[in-house]
Amino acid sequence: MTERKSYTKNRRPAKDKAVRSDGESPAVILVEPQLGENIGMVARAMLNCGLTDLRLVKPREKWPNVKAEKTASGASVVLENARVFDTTAEAVADLGFVMATTARARDMTKDVFTAHAAAGEMRACIARDVKCGVLFGKEAVGLHNDDVALADAILMVPLNPAFSSLNLAQAVLLMGYEWFQSATAQPPASFEIRLDTRPATKEELVGLFEHLEGELDDCGFLALPDKRPTMVRNLRNMFQRARMTDREVRTLRGVIAGLVTKRKS
Repeated sequence: MTERKSYTKNRRPAKDKAVRSDGESPAVILVEPQLGENIGMVARAMLNCGLTDLRLVKPREKWPNVKAEKTASGASVVLENARVFDTTAEAVADLGFVMATTARARDMTKDVFTAHAAAGEMRACIARDVKCGVLFGKEAVGLHNDDVALADAILMVPLNPAFSSLNLAQAVLLMGYEWFQSATAQPPASFEIRLDTRPATKEELVGLFEHLEGELDDCGFLALPDKRPTMVRNLRNMFQRARMTDREVRTLRGVIAGLVTKRKS
């Protein structure tokens, strides 16, 4: 996994009051953010809501970024702990439940949550020790379909249909506000995981995807270049909806290996 650490400059430690949170909280993942100023405003919005885990995927401007520090308005602790990754898959590898933000319909079958419902769902996941994160796309065009395919669900904010445009910090603040307010709410009922297993991480799921896709390439199932990207996304979305455990992922990989051995013998 390629991860690049962020700040190295010595800064005065932030006061305990500034970093107060209610325990484990979702990661905020910015995919290909374009402007340092926007990252700084996101950091400010995050700390307003007790969020401190900021992850950046291929930021366009050099990182660390002085412009980000200026617009963070004192939320330096978020920037200091921010981590930089080369791919979205690497940024979500340790997470067990990921939501992708989008303002438009995608040609994918996924559960769709409002920010309010998403906060409750993530609370329930974290109560079971499942790490969560929310993907936000670049300012101009949002997330790529391949990034959305890595998510378990979609997060959409119902706004004026005639004008639903949000800037990056506004989108993060809406999600963060609902998260902060949900601290006193009753977590929703959700699926149960047996004590001898756990939800699969994104790293484990991507390993399964790449294993399956490699064998499907080898047998010719994904041979049409113009159809392959859509077929791969459909397969990944299908497995994402299953919310598999680590044991189920290992079982499926064993099934794939067994079928391949049978085919090649």
